[in-house]
Amino acid sequence: MCKWLCGINLATLLRHGSQVRILPRSPDSWMIQNWADLSPVSPPNELDEVLLRARIFLLSPANASGIRGQRLLSGTAQPEFAQRLTSSGIPLGEVYRFISSLYFRGKLDYAERFQNPPRGVAGVQIITGAGLMLPQTLVTLDDLRRISATPIDAKNPEYRLPLDRDLLCLRKLVGGDTDIILLGSIATQKYITPLGEVFGERLLFPADFLGCGDMSRGSILLRCCARGAELAYMPVEKILPIPRRSSSVSV
Repeated sequence: MCKWLCGINLATLLRHGSQVRILPRSPDSWMIQNWADLSPVSPPNELDEVLLRARIFLLSPANASGIRGQRLLSGTAQPEFAQRLTSSGIPLGEVYRFISSLYFRGKLDYAERFQNPPRGVAGVQIITGAGLMLPQTLVTLDDLRRISATPIDAKNPEYRLPLDRDLLCLRKLVGGDTDIILLGSIATQKYITPLGEVFGERLLFPADFLGCGDMSRGSILLRCCARGAELAYMPVEKILPIPRRSSSVSV
């Protein structure tokens, strides 16, 4: 299986010389050892530009149907947390962290650590029943109930219309040189259909997620954050067919 780093096929780099190694230097940059093996095919400045390719993370929402989610929706969660939610509001990312203390926490921590968005574009966005939302967006209990009431289904127009609108807007903002990384399930069409129709081959997925459950994925992401080591990504279309754009979705 082909390994990808920030949307870049590592085999393309490695075939230029067996001595080439890619080492982590910081969360947002990578260091190539032994440039001589790459020259003159790929000069350092060109590879630096490729390896720092812009990327945005789209996160699936926390499942509010679990015990913690139901406590929040019913107003019986921890008193202080519930009071904030019903009065001033709480950032959506914090709310979903409360609901999913391992998987969503891992997704959000990882995405915030390794995002590399184009200037002026949010590098971490959450897929919800109301379209794309930022983790910093304040939500009240009424907001959370409204968002959670919309079934996340690729055939549900109440879910698709606001999401398609926001995805198309995002595509215009980022242009053609930004990878879109999904931190969420690809087991059903609920995410890959709307995202794939808009971003096609630019829609990537962590290779290490394949075959793992939610708890394992959360642990993987938190370990990556602790080590400062980013995962390898692969195009979703290499795993599953990307749906073609529906004629009902305007560009």
